[in-house]
Amino acid sequence: MNNKEELYNLAFQLILHAGNAKSLSMEAMYAAKEGNFTEAETKLTEADSAFNEAHHVQTDLIQKEANGEKFDLPLMMVHAQDHLMTSMTLKDLAKEIIDLHKLIKKV
Repeated sequence: MNNKEELYNLAFQLILHAGNAKSLSMEAMYAAKEGNFTEAETKLTEADSAFNEAHHVQTDLIQKEANGEKFDLPLMMVHAQDHLMTSMTLKDLAKEIIDLHKLIKKV
């Protein structure tokens, strides 16, 4: 896969799915802050689905490289991977914050 345009397309797919997951994670925290824990959990489940889409793109690239395909990664792909990882971290943090809101609500 030496087609730079294809790599840009895959990078934009990663950014799209990671961005959706990040937004859903934020929405989950906002819902928890309002005491709507059912909605918060639903948003986290939706975020997981968005991450699964991103992982499909990422896994496909990794498998191609493992099978010997060579490609020059554009900076956009590095940015996409960074975006994915920070979004994953935000989702993990959202889970913890939602748990804290549940504890606060009990008190």
